Order: sequence, then C-alpha cells, then structure tokens
Amino acid sequence: MSESTVSVPLLESGEHGEEGSRVRWWNKVLDVEETKNQVLFSLPMILSNVFYYLITLVSVMFAGHLGDLELAGATLANSWAVVTGFAFMVGLSGSLETLCGQGFGAKSYRMLGIYLQASSIISFLFSIIISVIWFYTEPILILLQQDPQISKTAALYIKFLIPGLFAYGFLNNILRFLQTQSVVMPLIFLSVIPLVIHIGIAYGLVHWTALGFKGAPLAASISLWISILMLAMYVVRSKKMEHTWTGFSLESFHYVLTDLKLALPSAAMVCLEYLAFEILVLLAGLMPNSELTTSLIAMCVNTEAIAYMITYGLSAAASTRVSNELGAGNPDRAKNAMAVTLKLSVLLGFLVVLALALGHNIWAGFFSDSPAIIEEFASMTPFLAISIMLDSVQGVLSGVARGCGWQHLAMYVNLATFYLIGVTIACLLGFKLKLYAKGLWIGLICGLSCQAGTLLLITLRTKWNRLDLSHNAASSV
Repeated sequence: MSESTVSVPLLESGEHGEEGSRVRWWNKVLDVEETKNQVLFSLPMILSNVFYYLITLVSVMFAGHLGDLELAGATLANSWAVVTGFAFMVGLSGSLETLCGQGFGAKSYRMLGIYLQASSIISFLFSIIISVIWFYTEPILILLQQDPQISKTAALYIKFLIPGLFAYGFLNNILRFLQTQSVVMPLIFLSVIPLVIHIGIAYGLVHWTALGFKGAPLAASISLWISILMLAMYVVRSKKMEHTWTGFSLESFHYVLTDLKLALPSAAMVCLEYLAFEILVLLAGLMPNSELTTSLIAMCVNTEAIAYMITYGLSAAASTRVSNELGAGNPDRAKNAMAVTLKLSVLLGFLVVLALALGHNIWAGFFSDSPAIIEEFASMTPFLAISIMLDSVQGVLSGVARGCGWQHLAMYVNLATFYLIGVTIACLLGFKLKLYAKGLWIGLICGLSCQAGTLLLITLRTKWNRLDLSHNAASSV
C-alpha cells in the first residue's frame, strides 16, 4: 500500500464553509480516502473469491439436477470436502497474510517469494494426508450415522475431487501472495476465465459422456488446475513480481517451520468454524426425512459460504491493510483501516441479505427442482439473513487477527464459541425441542454471535502501539 491510502489531512485541508463542514462530517463517519482504497481492493477480491468458489459449487448444481439422491450426495460431499480439505488449505495459506503482509510493509520484498514456496511445501504435504482421508469417506460417514446410500454417493463424488485438492492448496497460497502486495485487479480475469471454461467442461462431462455424476467433481478438479496454471504464469511473467518472486530457492525449506507455526493455528481457526457448519449437515442426517433435511442444511451452508466469500474481500482488505501498516510501523493507521473495514462489512452484509430475501426461490432453484425443498429453503431465509450479517462482521475481525498474527487466539475463540455454545444449543433446539433444521441454524447463530462479540472485545482492548511490528510474525506466536 502506498502512503496515499491514509489521507485524512488532505481531505480536511483547504476546505472552507459549508462544503468543508460536509467533507469533515462525512470523514468523521467514514474515512473517505481509506474507504475508496479498500473498496478498490475489495471488489476484485470479492469477485475472484466468488468465482473460484463457484467452480466447486457449479459442479454440485450440475450433479443435483440428476436426482434427489445425487443432490444429497453431492451437497454432503462438497460440505465434507470443504471442512476437511478446502477450508484447511485456506487456513494454511493464512500464515502468508501475516508473513507476506508485514514483510511487504517492511519492504523485505525477496522474502515474500521464500514464504510462498515454504507455504506451498506445507500445503502439498497436507494434501497427501487429506487425500488418504478422502479415500475412506464412505466408512467415515457411515460411522457418523449418515444414510448409507447418501454416504456411498458422496464418497464417489469426493474421490474425483482429490486432484483438485492439490490445486486448491497452491491456488490459495498464490492468492495470498498477490493479495498482500495489493495486486488484485488481474485476479478478476484470472478467476472468471476458469469459471466460464468450467461451466462448459462440467456440462460436457455430465451430459455428453458416460461419466454422468462422476463428471461433475472431475470437471471441478480440471478447472482448479487450469486456475493454478494461469496464476502461476502470471506470477512468473509479471514485472510487478520481479522483486518479490526471484525464482525457486532451497532457502524456502529453512522457513517451513516458521510458516508452520502460523499456518497450523490459522488452519485450525478456519476449520473449527467450517467444521461447525459440517456438524450441522451431519446432524441433519440423523433427523426424520434425512434426505430432505440434509439437502436443506447443506444448501444453507453453501449459501452462507457464498455470502462469506463475498464479504471475504473485506476480510482480505482488513488483513492486508493491518499487516502492511504494522510492518511499516504505523499502528494508528492499522487501527483506522480496521474501523473502516468493519463499517463497510455491515453495509455489504446488508446488501447480500437483501438480495437473498428478494431472490431466495430463484437461488434454491439452482440446487433443486423439488418444490418441497424450495419451500423449506424459503422458511430458512430469515435465519440465514441473521447468520450472514454476523458472519460478515466476524470475517473482518478474523482478517484483523491474521494481519496481526493472532491466529492462536482466534483458534481458541472459535473452539469455545462454536462447540461449547453453538453446537450445544443446536442439538438442544434441533432434537430436544424438535425444531429440526431451524433449531440447528439458531444454534449456529448463537455461536456466531459469541464469536463476533469475543473477537471484537479482543480487538478493542488491544494496545495497538505495543504490537510486535516485526515482519517475522512467527516470533509472536
């Protein structure tokens, strides 16, 4: 980020009379220059995150239109893949938001490429471990009391997603590497092109080949590899990366442990939240009419995930601005950036909720043609609206945590709020009081409320001028 990202004096100087008062009034509500820079940063991040997430979700939609069993299997498989694999990869890459973000702020440009390689090594090794777990998806789901037919269908789907897992790990590392340097505009084109290609590949494999259902996850894997190849070519060839990417180096192996100290708490922080959503899907499978309930809760989880991907652009903005400013030794600017992002997140969350309220039937129709499922989804919309608003706020606070290197604190917060509070209330309302799907989601809302409140309290009570401003944030873990 350049020094122009915080220009409060410029906005207030040279203005007189009524016009000057109006500018100062707006600036008290929202730092105009900071807001403009964050919006310009966030929009490409929002679009690229949604486009990449849609690659896997579009495959679920194609599979879902083949029948109710295929819908239940694909949604369960996608939820399982997200919490055990994709979310873990996103979490592991979170270490780069601290290391590369503060390193860029401190102008240690060469180290960004070293950190990227170290994080990619970690992602590759964990992808191998997760692949083994995915091979045994069916017995694991049956052990968790899921319907045998749905479990078998989900296991078939997830096996063809395994190649995509490796690509997804590398993809997120490169995204964080670019994000922390505020190189975000090219990401729009680098993400929309694979998505458009993916729709064609998915349609072709599902409807024009003998693969059928298996073609949907295979298409996602192919498209994710196309995505990573396009991003890698951009990093290698772009002149913007000439100081931060200097080629492959064995030196990166020396920083694997440094990266791991932040990556594991970051992965745990993300996965604990995603796992809470996955537990809701598994609990839905234990309820009467499990096929409908599982599909309904999984659709809600995917909708929440899409909404989070939209607000994640602001989370990335918070992380990048905070880490860059801390690395440059400007804690006051970091605090100001966080305040602006929080205000923007509330506004953006409201717009997402409004869109869902007006178009929930259309959105549900993308997943299923069943009138019963579409009607049930409509009854869940008010609860989804509340959780989306809470998630937009906590997403920004989580971004601040990653920018400051507080991954370990956020991990403990997520563990306590989602499992001691959220899941407990969900089970009580869903099973004991027989509120079923609505009860499960109300429990989730309680967990999200406590999580957002706790993270906000930690952030407000932090002495920003006492934070460790070293770009090697591992020392603060």
